[in-house]
Amino acid sequence: MKWFAVVTPAACLLIGSALAFQPTQPHFTDIARRSKFTYFTNNDLSPRKYFVQPMAGGVAIFDYDNDGREDIFFTNGAKLPEMKKTNSSFYNCLLRNKGDGTFEDVTKKAGLTGENLDYNLGVAIGDYDNDGYEDIFVCGAGRDALYHNNGDGTFTDVTAQSGIRKPPNTLSVQAAWFDYDNDGLLDLVVSNYTTWTPQTDRRCSVAGVEYYCSPTFYPRAVHRLYHNLGHGRFEDVTEKSGFAAAPGKGMGISIADFNNDGYQDVFIANDTEPNSLFINKGDGTFEEQGLQLGVAYNDDAKPVSSMGSDAKDYDNDGRVDIFTNNLMGQIWQLYQNRGAFFRYVPDQMKIQQLSQQLSGWCTAFIDYDNDGWLDLYSANGDVDNVKPNARQHDTMFRNIEGKQFLDVSDRMGPDFLRVGYQRGSAVGDLNNDGFEDLVVTSLMERPRILINSGGNGNHWLTLELVGRYSNRDAIGAKVKLLTASGRVLYNHVSVSVGFMSSSDKRVHFGLGAEKEIREVDITWPRGAFQQLTNVRADRFLKVEEPLPAR
Repeated sequence: MKWFAVVTPAACLLIGSALAFQPTQPHFTDIARRSKFTYFTNNDLSPRKYFVQPMAGGVAIFDYDNDGREDIFFTNGAKLPEMKKTNSSFYNCLLRNKGDGTFEDVTKKAGLTGENLDYNLGVAIGDYDNDGYEDIFVCGAGRDALYHNNGDGTFTDVTAQSGIRKPPNTLSVQAAWFDYDNDGLLDLVVSNYTTWTPQTDRRCSVAGVEYYCSPTFYPRAVHRLYHNLGHGRFEDVTEKSGFAAAPGKGMGISIADFNNDGYQDVFIANDTEPNSLFINKGDGTFEEQGLQLGVAYNDDAKPVSSMGSDAKDYDNDGRVDIFTNNLMGQIWQLYQNRGAFFRYVPDQMKIQQLSQQLSGWCTAFIDYDNDGWLDLYSANGDVDNVKPNARQHDTMFRNIEGKQFLDVSDRMGPDFLRVGYQRGSAVGDLNNDGFEDLVVTSLMERPRILINSGGNGNHWLTLELVGRYSNRDAIGAKVKLLTASGRVLYNHVSVSVGFMSSSDKRVHFGLGAEKEIREVDITWPRGAFQQLTNVRADRFLKVEEPLPAR
């Protein structure tokens, strides 16, 4: 059993006790086989190769029913060229966490099969109406969908009345919720890739054998921004916000306040195009500054096949860094935030040597061993089965005190090392034991639900932040933690992680051997500052934002 606590501006209520772990090496075990569900990532694989097929299987980890256990949602493909979910093998899927190591398929009961949707890709989780229940946005080829959580275990498709629309035939890969104007309501950004339909699909072949055409055959698309007007309505502010000035071929989205000015910025990983970094000017507009800040290209001033992305502070210096992975033969990109610019550091951090033979899609910073240093996870597998190393296993690069990364994938267990064409993934603590777990999709296979064994004796703290003046999800809240020994750690509330996926919104800290925390400093999205003192480790803390004085 774990310590649980609720922290309000007035009180702290403790609800449990903690047990010490026996020292061992953390590894991952796939428990998906224990649960009865039929979902597999169906991209309608066939000899006729459509451009969209290498992309399928978005993942979200979130607590849809507020029972304290993280649930799982998957997106799925469609029959091509019909672009319809012609049978249940193409349905999306919601799995309810039963708390006993198994998950119940509640998709139909929840109204989330998506049977009337098209080819789905990314999923974004956020409580856009601040009613205390997490809502779902699904994007892809064809129609995107906004699902309102009714609070009774069901969802309603409210897209038609929401005002969220996109230009016809836009291929949307990922989306993210964030409050760009700090009005307390979550806005929505969508990374778009190109204009595409099965009828306009290009065909490429060699010696009569089809292969997926290069992205360079397709035009760029404008990423879109939707402002939350309240009462379930959104306004498309793509043009007046400045987003329209910088189109791309959008994949992963990472949200953070990169320049520490109190406003959330947007990084978008672009495939074969310069990456985009939209800096929030604080007046409702953004300026794309990827080139000026050093994150648009690799060190050779060339764009690469950027796929997933994540933004966290890997070196614990108080500045949010950026990581993106890409296809084999290229180098995965780590950009160290130096304040006024970003420094390209994959060589110094040993990522260059580790990544050249890998094709990464989804990715995440995850402190899998709770030592207080954010490690790098990547879901891998090539675009197609045309190279000897096309089927790949996932990788875990351990962070060695912010100085370099070490490949420890072979220590993560046989379930972690399953080879395939991995795509979406999400991070979250599915069994509430203080060690972060993984959920991973693979093309034409059942997903893996990878539970972290923990057990190495390292301590942790997980915060569930609840906004009362800021957005209820507290997306964008910054947390600084000071241990009893004087060690300083940083994190922030961020849900959009990797590629097509959304992770557990709770803020997790690994603490290593330390059991006592001197201070936890929280800066809420709308500017309030809150400090907790003398906090014990190995517990979940629910922290409510203080309301401003009247």
